[in-house]
Amino acid sequence: MRYLLLLLVAALGAAERPNILLIVGDDMGYADVGFHGCKDIPTPHLDALATAGVRCTNGYVTGPYCSPTRAGLLTGRQQNRFGHEYNPGGVNGLPLTEGILPERLAKAGYATGMVGKWHLGSLPTQTPPSRGFAEFFGFLGGAHSYFNASGIVRGNQPVKEMDYTTDAFGREAAAFVRAHADKPWFLYLAFNAVHTPMDATDARLAKFAGIPDKKRRTYAAMMSALDDNVGRVRQALQDSGQAGRTLVFFISDNGGPTMNGTTTNGSVNLPLRGSKRTTLEGGVRVPFLVAWPDRIKPAVYDLPVVQLDLHATALAAAGVAPLAEWKLEGVDLLPYFAGTAKAAPHEALYWRFGEQMAIRQGDWKLVRYDGNADTNTGKRQPVSAARLYDLSKDIHEDKDLAAEQPEKVKQLQTRWDEWNRGNVKPLWGADFSDNDGPEPGAAKKKKAAK
Repeated sequence: MRYLLLLLVAALGAAERPNILLIVGDDMGYADVGFHGCKDIPTPHLDALATAGVRCTNGYVTGPYCSPTRAGLLTGRQQNRFGHEYNPGGVNGLPLTEGILPERLAKAGYATGMVGKWHLGSLPTQTPPSRGFAEFFGFLGGAHSYFNASGIVRGNQPVKEMDYTTDAFGREAAAFVRAHADKPWFLYLAFNAVHTPMDATDARLAKFAGIPDKKRRTYAAMMSALDDNVGRVRQALQDSGQAGRTLVFFISDNGGPTMNGTTTNGSVNLPLRGSKRTTLEGGVRVPFLVAWPDRIKPAVYDLPVVQLDLHATALAAAGVAPLAEWKLEGVDLLPYFAGTAKAAPHEALYWRFGEQMAIRQGDWKLVRYDGNADTNTGKRQPVSAARLYDLSKDIHEDKDLAAEQPEKVKQLQTRWDEWNRGNVKPLWGADFSDNDGPEPGAAKKKKAAK
């Protein structure tokens, strides 16, 4: 089987296979990019990426929390299938039984690198260098100071000096791009921006002095840093002659944390309702971009897609035929973007996050969500009753149609129940005392001047 895989790769030829750049933002608000209408935070580089590629207006992730969606992204499977339902801690991490994207691409001859936040396990066998990444610069946990080098590693070795993390990650990613121009590469660039702690450079804070709310002002400066460094990496692609042959993905790992009871960051999810940690749209619908200048024409794509599709699309672009034992659940989006595949990529999308659940089929969504999204008291609330929304008319999920459409509720619940039978129990419990665990090195050092 592996011999056939290598034959397929060889037949394509290295020159025909694109580089693959997978960029993930952290806890971004749906409204906080220019291509979604943001007015107070300019994001020119992300807007340029959106203009150059396909902007997916119904782009989703498979969970409302950081680590689970990353587990789904890198395995290509719904994380509930293998128990990675919540953020890990201690000895927990992405199960070693699951293969992940860098391992698959490395076997096909790709150079592999990762820059940024891992959050999938910190034991030696769980770290990026043990999971297919030949190069790694970043940190292993779920959150980190933006000014303190403690906990930042290159490979397995501690980094002693570091500037602002977002700038450091952009610098390292650009260096990887330039260093590997002679062969196809895969780079996973996982910013910790705009996750807490709320750390920003003085120069960028000054740019947003007109925003009165301190948290929002700091958030804006952090978003601006993320945007600057997306531009920095794209400029490295351009300068090295690789822009046309590089497939670029951009998503956030989940929606912005806007709900009391989470560690909020000043983000905005409008016109969506809900927050990180909920199965409402504000928790799982995210900015979602795909660009490949040599292959994909710029467009807006309105049918629902999910981050699992990026895994499948990357493999297809690289000429890697998935093996049956991988049990991938995403689809290759290239035929849909080209118009050769006319149907919707998915009959339905599904979510399970503890007692919360959701299913979207067409424009109908059945959802049970954290009741704190309604009360916003910050205290633990019961999960709501099943509520039915027509997203084509009610993107904010205000008008519950469950009483008017009992058959639709039954149909969607039955379908979700059938899907859920393929899931397993969470391998570890939920801890909502903090979004993503401790923040090592949280004490600020002198702010970088940039």
